Amino acid sequence: MALLVVSMLIPLMKVLSDSFDRSTTYGINLWPQNPSIVAYKTIFSAKALYRPLLISFLTTASGTFLGLLFSTLGAYVLIQKDLIGRRFFAFFIFFTMIFSGGLVPTYLVIKNLGMTNTLWAVILPPSLNVYNMFLMKNFFEQIPESLFESASIDGASPMIVFARIVLPLSLPALASIGLFFGVQFWNDFFNYVIYITNTDLYNFQVKLRELILSEQNLTDPSIVGFGNSVRNAAIIVAMIPPMIIYPFCQRYFITGITMGAVKE
Repeated sequence: MALLVVSMLIPLMKVLSDSFDRSTTYGINLWPQNPSIVAYKTIFSAKALYRPLLISFLTTASGTFLGLLFSTLGAYVLIQKDLIGRRFFAFFIFFTMIFSGGLVPTYLVIKNLGMTNTLWAVILPPSLNVYNMFLMKNFFEQIPESLFESASIDGASPMIVFARIVLPLSLPALASIGLFFGVQFWNDFFNYVIYITNTDLYNFQVKLRELILSEQNLTDPSIVGFGNSVRNAAIIVAMIPPMIIYPFCQRYFITGITMGAVKE
């Protein structure tokens, strides 16, 4: 386990070191030879990254909300034992997780729905995640049936039971799956490249990818020769939001995964 941790920390430490290093030499340096924060000043002063960063926050927040909404509602429907055709619907949904339509048919569906070159193309399809839905379903099944029965006896409708009983008891699962969705939307760049050609709708990750693949710096000609540190600084900046959120969700994340993955 120690070797595994070290193997993951060394690349991260190298990127962090290179982001503060103004030297253009390459190598495995875990400490900057010429420390400077010029790369981070360049990142935060580049106006070209402001709009992509805002789009990333917008799509991550809205996509996570829709993903949790679809996953919880779908899971709640699938645990209703009196639902006619429940096994058929569960199998049909599970089948799509194993056998997908493929990239070309999916693109044609998105295009025929008129969602290309819109943010809906990168929000709606990823928010329909079958794996997260079944993980939530397994978690809902851990809730004692006596709670549902007592609420029904008191006259509560299914949606009231869902809003006042199921969701409050499912905070660990909501936190863990919400973290899944958040990281997925924040790190997404493939869907933008496939479905969006308007560069004004690109998110931070696409701009970051262009920066890493490009040999040119961002905008400031005074830092010519330090593109390596700028690219590494951009990678660190992209990692900051998930690293800030994860500590607050860690205890819920572990509880939600263990409880939702085990079925008695």
